[in-house]
Amino acid sequence: MNETAQYRVVQWATGNIGTRSLHGVIEHPALTLAGLYVYSPDKAGRDAGELCGLGVTGVLATRDMEEILALKADCVLYMPQACDFDDVCRLLESGANIVTTRGEFHHPASMDPVVRERVEEACRRGGTSIHSTGSSPGFISEAVPLVLASIQRRLEGLAIEEYADLSKRNSPVLLFDLMGFGTEPANFDPGRWAHGAQSFGPSLRLVAEGLGLPLDSVEATGEVAVARRTTQIAAGTIAAGTVAAQRMRVLGLRGGEPLISFAATWYCTADLEPSFDIHPTGWRLTVDGDAPLEVEMRFAFPLEDMAERTPGYTANRAVNAVPIVCAAAPGIRTTLDLPQIFGSLGEGPPTFLRDRTG
Repeated sequence: MNETAQYRVVQWATGNIGTRSLHGVIEHPALTLAGLYVYSPDKAGRDAGELCGLGVTGVLATRDMEEILALKADCVLYMPQACDFDDVCRLLESGANIVTTRGEFHHPASMDPVVRERVEEACRRGGTSIHSTGSSPGFISEAVPLVLASIQRRLEGLAIEEYADLSKRNSPVLLFDLMGFGTEPANFDPGRWAHGAQSFGPSLRLVAEGLGLPLDSVEATGEVAVARRTTQIAAGTIAAGTVAAQRMRVLGLRGGEPLISFAATWYCTADLEPSFDIHPTGWRLTVDGDAPLEVEMRFAFPLEDMAERTPGYTANRAVNAVPIVCAAAPGIRTTLDLPQIFGSLGEGPPTFLRDRTG
């Protein structure tokens, strides 16, 4: 491999995250856009650059899997709304590595054993690897905790907290229809807490195992708070007494006590009943060990820009992972298996790959 080596990449799906990923691939110095798979008939046949706000690339979107397989790409950035294991296995068997923002592959031992073996076999056949990443879960639930734990010799607890002020988010369908804001507390679906355990439990298990402290179990709980008074937000009106904030907690237990946890607090106002501990949009991590730490990371942009800016937090990490995943041994590869992911912001592939492959 030399400094001008390129990885030929297919972008799979162009939702909010996929569109930002597509933009990143086109502009990445070590990646070449080889193809684009879309689900919408309205997008098929259109130039990839047009779909992400860039100039003409000459790469046209397709809905034909056979066209994608014929490209013999090095990697597919797989970002659909739902995971299709048939598609995943066909891509892996064809010789294409996969980086995905889907959460199914964060912790192989948490997967259905039959599905896991099927994916691993596809990797063996194709000599390929697959890796799940993103911002949350991914960056904040795996990469950052492992870095903070690297200066500990005793760990008594690690808490990851996520906060999102949604008052300026002009997305009525997301907030009211999907997330349940503005509903009566009795009608709020507590099933979303179990979904949280499915989303973040694998990451917590992975980190704990990486530290040599495997979890006995993962539990999920949650609570809501209501608006004290009728509140107008960018997405609409939240009536007094209806859900205006929600907090999900995922607890990783060891020896009957929480060892590592993830909590997400999403709120539309701070005027709540009961009162919630509210922080600005971003993340806070607290490490209780022999080198105690509290780290806060705020999203440094106006709240009005959240819908535009946050997809990059997820997509960019996936794009940056492509060279590393392409160089990995075949199989389902986790954060523990791979070198640290970093952005290659200059010319050519990451230096460690040039030095290793020559």
